[in-house]
Amino acid sequence: MNILQIKQIAIVDFLLAIGIRPAKETAVSAWYHAPYREDENPSFKVNKNRNIWYDFATAKSGDIIDLAVLVYRTPNIPQVLKMIERAAPAAPLKVRTFMPHPQPSATDAKQPQAAAFQNLRVQALASIPLLSYLSKRGIDLDTARQECKEVHYTCRGKSYYAIAFPNGAGGHEIRNPYYKGCIAPKGVSEFSQGQTDSVCLFEGFMDYLSFLTLRKRERLSVPCYGADLLVLNSVNNLPKALPRLKACKHIYCYLDNDDAGRRVVDMLRELKGDAVHDMMGAYPLYKDLNDILVGKKKMP
Repeated sequence: MNILQIKQIAIVDFLLAIGIRPAKETAVSAWYHAPYREDENPSFKVNKNRNIWYDFATAKSGDIIDLAVLVYRTPNIPQVLKMIERAAPAAPLKVRTFMPHPQPSATDAKQPQAAAFQNLRVQALASIPLLSYLSKRGIDLDTARQECKEVHYTCRGKSYYAIAFPNGAGGHEIRNPYYKGCIAPKGVSEFSQGQTDSVCLFEGFMDYLSFLTLRKRERLSVPCYGADLLVLNSVNNLPKALPRLKACKHIYCYLDNDDAGRRVVDMLRELKGDAVHDMMGAYPLYKDLNDILVGKKKMP
């Protein structure tokens, strides 16, 4: 088999072939004890329709080859492919057609390491270029000044400054017109509004600022006034938010209208069922909350 053929093998059939059965299964998904680590509670999910897996405890995800690398404990891809093929006679593996698994973006791949940020200085958000950038994104500036800071730093000997959004781990998400990244540690950001059994969930802080601006201008139908607000600061932070989300009676998801956003909604619905509300479903022509704010529709 070539790599394309290997990737079309159903992950659930591959797991069955190596003797691993699901702890829980539906027509569209299967939950397992992670097959490559100790896992007391089933936290490893396979999406049958997309033929991808997600480990809620470690935030790892991928296709069948990514899984086999972990199962067989080797980064040697030719060897991994042979071992997947070798498993085939043990149980008839089915070859199916699936949408390809999305790859990490170039922005993620180029993000500097935390150690590259030096001479950090956090202060009130006041820089005219940064405020101008937020204004062009439609963000209410009074809201931005209240929720964000401004950070100055050096990176590889050069000086930079950016909008800084604090997270609960003590780090900052940073952004300017040319760069989007994080000064470690990475973490989620939570804001209590008093209604602790409900939460509005956002992927990034620009979505959060857009939500506050739209709500302030009464341009958004919000059924969750008073709900706590939680910003993931990356969909990969979902495992860090799960203890908080599991306690909620209502989770209002203001996530991106893309594969990553829909995948998070699907995962949460596996855990919480009807408690999860996809708020962006009412705005199919917009990718995210900021696009609603500035009136930028997706191409038809």
